[in-house]
Amino acid sequence: MKKQKTLSVLAATFALGSLLAGCGGGGGQNAAPPQNGTTEQNGGNTGGASEGGKLEKLVIGVVGPMSGQYSDYGSTAKAGAEYALKEKLEEFKKLGFDVQLSAQDDQADPKQGVAVAQMLISNPDVVGVVGHATTGASITAAAQYDQESLVMVSPSATGSDLTEQGKKIVHRICARDDQQGSKAAVYAKNQLGIKTAYLMHDKQAYGQGLAEEVKKQFEKDGVQVVGFEGVTAGEKDYSAVINQIIAAKPDMIYFGGYYSDAGIIVKQAREKGFKGVFMGGDGYDSADLVKIAGTENANNVVFTSTVGDVGATEEGKKWIADFEQSTGNKVGIFTSFGYDSMGVMLNGLEEAIKANGGKKPTREQVLEAVHKTKDFKGKFVNVTFNDKGDNEFASVYVYKYENGQKVYIGEAK
Repeated sequence: MKKQKTLSVLAATFALGSLLAGCGGGGGQNAAPPQNGTTEQNGGNTGGASEGGKLEKLVIGVVGPMSGQYSDYGSTAKAGAEYALKEKLEEFKKLGFDVQLSAQDDQADPKQGVAVAQMLISNPDVVGVVGHATTGASITAAAQYDQESLVMVSPSATGSDLTEQGKKIVHRICARDDQQGSKAAVYAKNQLGIKTAYLMHDKQAYGQGLAEEVKKQFEKDGVQVVGFEGVTAGEKDYSAVINQIIAAKPDMIYFGGYYSDAGIIVKQAREKGFKGVFMGGDGYDSADLVKIAGTENANNVVFTSTVGDVGATEEGKKWIADFEQSTGNKVGIFTSFGYDSMGVMLNGLEEAIKANGGKKPTREQVLEAVHKTKDFKGKFVNVTFNDKGDNEFASVYVYKYENGQKVYIGEAK
């Protein structure tokens, strides 16, 4: 752990950063305050119970964009993680521990990701992190967590580089961009009959990485890439690049990025007469894309996702009903993977407690237990981590928008 003086500086830096930093791409709200899964400190006398019968506190951070234009990702993952923790609280109390949740807003900003990571590290009760939700913030935060052996399990950070940097603390239950991008390209060629495509991206780690993987697979399979262009996220007018696209007359436009920009691009391209297919990754998975683009314009927008159809089975439908009744929230894009990511973390925490003779485990012990996760039966995805921290059971799925509704097509083959 850092010296006390260093921690004081970090805390001051974080407080100032929270006042100045903005959401998503730059402006907005301050980081959300910690939100505890429980605040109860009384209970059993076994395991980690401290002197006097009080429960020992353990904290799990849950981090992602909770405000700003990408808040769907962080807030839905947080809701699922909270629900998973709530179900396990009593089991941990019997072991002598009060497990609390600290929800933090990194605003999908790599710099804010660092500030949040440093703040969580400074709390000695924090033994793991569910998150971060986006790739850019995950990469910068991971560099901080690695110094302190603080394990992270992301529900949704898909960038391939995240687990290629050799940091043992990094884990994710979702598929990587090289899986998502290549399978998207294969699907476009084989199922949609695409022969020519214009590729765009938002110059960010997630969006550019996806577009590059699609380009690589298209070139391998003989699909002609008639353009590859980076644009600035957050712009309101993409006419310059759209004019180039219209002139090139591609069968498909692929945009690597998030729904807020994708919706604008879809709307403006349709208004200029583009009638072909739009395609993207799980960054398109938001009802706001349809609101921005317009219902009719969003028809024939196809996207891949690392999350399957939660309501495809009777068990899934029951879980949705129970979740919504218990929490008052609707199931969103990463609710299910937030739930399973917390499940993986809690399983590792329990194993670490048992391996430590029922006493409070160190961060290193929790890291070792999580890293060894094998054949964990999640509610929505099974999890076995390889040495890099990738999930061997991760898959890619295909959806489309039709008459304003998200329609599940199936697993990408």
